[in-house]
Amino acid sequence: MTTAAPIYLDHNATTPVLPEVVDAMLPWLREHFGNPSSNHVYGHLARDAVATARARVAGLIGCSPAEVYFTSGGTESNNLAIRGTTAARPERTHVVTSVIEHPATEMPCRFLAAHGYRISRAGVDETGMVRLDAIESALDQATALVTIMQANSETGTLQPIREIAALAHAHGAVMHTDAAQTTGKVNYSVAELGVDLLSIVGHKMYAPKGIGALYVRSGTAIEPQSLGGGHEQGLRSGTENVPYIVALGQACDIARKDGKQTMQRISRLRDDLYNGLREKIPGLKLNGHPKLRLPNTLNVRFPGISGNALLANAPEIAASTGSACHADDESASAVIRAMGLTEAEALESVRLTLGRETSPEDIAVAVRSLCRAYGAVSGNT
Repeated sequence: MTTAAPIYLDHNATTPVLPEVVDAMLPWLREHFGNPSSNHVYGHLARDAVATARARVAGLIGCSPAEVYFTSGGTESNNLAIRGTTAARPERTHVVTSVIEHPATEMPCRFLAAHGYRISRAGVDETGMVRLDAIESALDQATALVTIMQANSETGTLQPIREIAALAHAHGAVMHTDAAQTTGKVNYSVAELGVDLLSIVGHKMYAPKGIGALYVRSGTAIEPQSLGGGHEQGLRSGTENVPYIVALGQACDIARKDGKQTMQRISRLRDDLYNGLREKIPGLKLNGHPKLRLPNTLNVRFPGISGNALLANAPEIAASTGSACHADDESASAVIRAMGLTEAEALESVRLTLGRETSPEDIAVAVRSLCRAYGAVSGNT
């Protein structure tokens, strides 16, 4: 007898690749193998495919195609943004970030600290939102860069990026945001956000792992961090990964066409999940902002029990207690702790993140499974 696969509720960790995205990739894996830098028909075909994908990414985020640079993913995009802009402004040796950033932001900041930079980390309020007063008080004339994620992957709380960017620019600093979790889920344009740099991650938006992009506003000073043949307008050397670039372009085009409608549907399912759990589990608490958060994200505390124990007793679903980068870490989430919660409360937390394929039937099964597991672990059956 075949055992049914668990319902996948961990889309903030990674998403399945959409069939349409796979279909777009396949010709560039099977038939069209040319190098985009080659000056013959094989190279021209590949070059045109990369240009089309670049225009599709630009069309989703509202910028010029010339401002889109392809990378291997979010970690490279963030490193290029953080280390590249600070390298271009050696007279400024201060960076402002937050206490809830992804390691792909935090670790480059630590690298800079080891090389003489001052790093200021703004705190967050009880909803997980970065405090604007903390940003403002940290800024000074030595600040080269402010880097704040657009939405936290654990709580889903959306950050006031436009307001932070205005503060950064008032002090002559460059503004970067990691949009790994928002691109394809939240409608935005780089002009509305007011950012100078923005990171995009393919595998968070139904493209494969190993592809991403960095938006760099025209005129922003930035130094390349990998040197070679001068690809990507000299900013990111390395022969272009044409199949994956095509895939990211296709995923962005899909998000541009139906993202708003899809996310409205997912948001309703997320609220159904929350309401179903609240009805049956007294004391269930929400982590994150009640309204200003990702439409697919629900982070809740199950009173009196470990989130890991809960999920271990709910094999019908696949979810996590926090960021996938810390999936094996039994300690309390630093993001949840930063919101003022105790270690015990943080350990009670579970992150449930929905996706395009999530159905009402999946939500009903998830509610039953989690409630049953809660009863088994807590003894309140």
